[in-house]
Amino acid sequence: MLIAVTSDTHHGDKTNNLPSLLLKELEKRVPDLILHAGDVTSAELLEKLEEFAPTMAVRGNADHLTLPEEEVVDVGDVRIGLLHGHQFFSLNAQFLTLKALDMGVDVLIFGHTHRFYHDTYSLHGNRVVLLNPGSPTFPRMDSAGVAFLEVDGERVRVERVTFW
Repeated sequence: MLIAVTSDTHHGDKTNNLPSLLLKELEKRVPDLILHAGDVTSAELLEKLEEFAPTMAVRGNADHLTLPEEEVVDVGDVRIGLLHGHQFFSLNAQFLTLKALDMGVDVLIFGHTHRFYHDTYSLHGNRVVLLNPGSPTFPRMDSAGVAFLEVDGERVRVERVTFW
């Protein structure tokens, strides 16, 4: 299963333009699912994403949409957790790994920093993949882009696509 992962699009509060480079990549890659880690900021963008694939989103600190704080989705044998990250004092790897274990997930997707991050950690015999897709529209000290998760059974592969 191919999952597109994005965050921090800020459509409607920082820009009125839909993120065209993100939409072009979704059209090209045709994901089975889209996960948005918050700061969507417009229902219009969620509706547009739904045209490409079923979309799940969580609430970010700039969102005024009615969205959950956290979500968990099972994809094959992999449990994926989704949150924005603004709720926490620190977004360091140790804290995020503990949060993933608390949520009972194999992959924890988060946003808020507008910077891509991907790593895998083992703690108490559990393997956890951490992923922040960055922002397709307002990156901070990073390139704009989107991430893709390919889930095959228990296997998870992360690919980053940068726009500039």
